[in-house]
Order: sequence, then C-alpha cells, then structure tokens
Amino acid sequence: MEQTVKRFRKRDAILTCLRQTVVHPSADWVFAQLKPEIPDLSLGTVYRNLALFKEQGLIMSLGTVNGVERFDGNTAPHVHFICTECGKVDDLHTISVPEELKNTAAQSCGGRIDGCQLLFTGICAECANK
Repeated sequence: MEQTVKRFRKRDAILTCLRQTVVHPSADWVFAQLKPEIPDLSLGTVYRNLALFKEQGLIMSLGTVNGVERFDGNTAPHVHFICTECGKVDDLHTISVPEELKNTAAQSCGGRIDGCQLLFTGICAECANK
C-alpha cells in the first residue's frame, strides 16, 4: 500500500509541476525541479509518466526543440512560438486557431478534427537583438 501511495505521489508531483509552469519543460527540467523534494525520484520515472500523461491527453508534446522533447501542461488549444536559435518556447495568447481552419481541415481529410496545434518558428526578440 505504501509503495502505491509513493508511486502516485511522484506521478501527481510530475503532473503538478508541468501544469504550474509556463516554460514548456523537458523531462530533465521536470526531474531537476522535483529531485530536491523527492530524493528517490528517477529520470526514468519522469520519462515513463510523461509518456503516460501524453497518451492520456493530460499534457501535450511540442516536439523536439534543439534535440530535446518539450512538453506543455496546458492542453487547451493555443498557439506556440519556438525560437530556432535559443530554443525558447512561448505561448502566443493573442492569436487563436481560426475555426474556419479546423472546418477546412475536416473537409480536406473527410473525417473529424479533434484538436489542433499551431506552431510558429523563427528568431525571438532576444536572439534577433544580439
């Protein structure tokens, strides 16, 4: 029983960590944040739980940024920007995914669209000013 409680404590901590940050973290970042408060946490546990959360739709993957998979605990439809220089990931809250785009996609595929991720890439302001 105690081992089950510990396993869920770690799982809950990983999900909470993802949902409470806006940095779009990697597994390594999540591990580094939680390791001080959960000394017996392993990086493998973080990876396994991130895969489970992704499969369950509790988080989403933004794909690989500079060779590292990045995650978002906010699964509501929203737009992202990724800097191709520094790897910074930002939410673009002032832009929404147009409903007509979803409708056009549904017509094109002949099926049902359940979600959409709109992602812009380029150079962030900080990198552009270097």
